[in-house]
Amino acid sequence: MPLGFRSRSAKPARKPSGYGVPAGQRIYAIGDIHGRDDLLRELLGRIEADIRAAPGLTNTLVLLGDYVDRGFGASRVIDMLLDPPAWASRFVPLKGNHEEMLLAFLAEPGFGADWRHFGGLETLASYGVGVRDVQLGRNYDKAAQDLAGSMPQAHIALLQSLKLSCVIGDFFFCHAGVRPGLALDEQSPTDLMWIRDEFLLSERDHGRYVVHGHTPVEEPDVRVNRMNIDTGAYATGRLTCAVLESHDVRFLITGTG
Repeated sequence: MPLGFRSRSAKPARKPSGYGVPAGQRIYAIGDIHGRDDLLRELLGRIEADIRAAPGLTNTLVLLGDYVDRGFGASRVIDMLLDPPAWASRFVPLKGNHEEMLLAFLAEPGFGADWRHFGGLETLASYGVGVRDVQLGRNYDKAAQDLAGSMPQAHIALLQSLKLSCVIGDFFFCHAGVRPGLALDEQSPTDLMWIRDEFLLSERDHGRYVVHGHTPVEEPDVRVNRMNIDTGAYATGRLTCAVLESHDVRFLITGTG
């Protein structure tokens, strides 16, 4: 499987049975963007067309984090987050582990030793910062200083303000997942942004249906207790939006009809 994509060892449910969105509302939840502003722009256009085809509802846009790194358009993605579409009555951009790493690098440049292996070079380049020294594992202090000077303060403020999760109806939205057995309001920031196997392999009822990204899959992975919509957009060109309305779910995916 390319890119470390997770295969599905169990047959997924067709829809999150028994879970629903409040009447009169529709939720558009978008998975990991990773610097692909081109795909985000395309997907927002498809969402707008979807709304025109079925108007009359209150529309919420939720982004599941990982706006930066890997792709080369991180700065443009953040620009788009600062100017959400007019059709979104509510806009909820959540924080992913890659936003956490970027902020950690600005605060403590030594984190660059790890961040450069997670797509940080592309983010530096998107803000016009030279990457040669960081590529060679040196001069992190200067790169962090240059990045802080190149990033608009509005970008930094937005990244610092991102929430870790949100609840709408029966759905719980976060970047990576939750720790099974722990109440949703007691989840740690680390788990919400970083957890993998303990969450992915669990079939426990988490109290609400979890919509997440973080671990790339070849296609949206709908299970009895969770839904993964990270389809590896930065490499595949497939950015996924889950459309949640009443008790149904459907998907809008770039690169598909």
